[in-house]
Amino acid sequence: MFVRIATDRSPRPNSLRDFGMTCSSNTIVSLSEFTYKKGTEVYGEKEPAEYVYQVKVGAVRSYKLLTDGRRQIGAFHLPGDIFGLENDGAHRFTAEAIIDTTVHLIKRQSLEMVAKSDVMVAKNLFRMTTANLHHAEDHMLLLGRKTSLERVAAFLLEMDKRLTAAGVIALPMSRRDIADYLGLTLETVSRALSRLHELGVLGFVGNTQRQIVLQDRAKLASLDLQS
Repeated sequence: MFVRIATDRSPRPNSLRDFGMTCSSNTIVSLSEFTYKKGTEVYGEKEPAEYVYQVKVGAVRSYKLLTDGRRQIGAFHLPGDIFGLENDGAHRFTAEAIIDTTVHLIKRQSLEMVAKSDVMVAKNLFRMTTANLHHAEDHMLLLGRKTSLERVAAFLLEMDKRLTAAGVIALPMSRRDIADYLGLTLETVSRALSRLHELGVLGFVGNTQRQIVLQDRAKLASLDLQS
């Protein structure tokens, strides 16, 4: 269920450039902005894919529940990321706010209509689709061929590219989330992080250990054989 954010004096986004997409005409579109509380579902698996989303503040996880009750997280969507773009008319994953999260929304139909007349928007959509495919391929390789330490190393390298600010990786997701993303147990993720700390690869800031400082990126990259 949507939770509308309180209105403020800042202008509401009203163009595809505001949505994070380049376009030749800066086409005016109808964008909405909503906030989801921590743990709130943004959309469910098999629900109609009527909107495309962009994270403004916060973080979202996309996941499937397996028949035995286990959860497999397919992707984490972080500030600036656009998600929810499907090849058909229904969502393949469930999307859920990891923390309190604000997103921009645009109707998929509106985006597709603009793409028909704006080459730049069409290229944007193609690039996003290709990027999603590459991520899915990399994730499949990670789950199928890498050891637990290699998986955790690959995850940290990914987050280093996407989240690092002032030398610190501030992880919005829990270790359970990381485990479900990497196809590992919670205990295995904790052991791998402890091992990397012992090797001098990383350090922790604060009591929650969600803020990580990478002290030796070269060594971390060497642990991820596919990096």
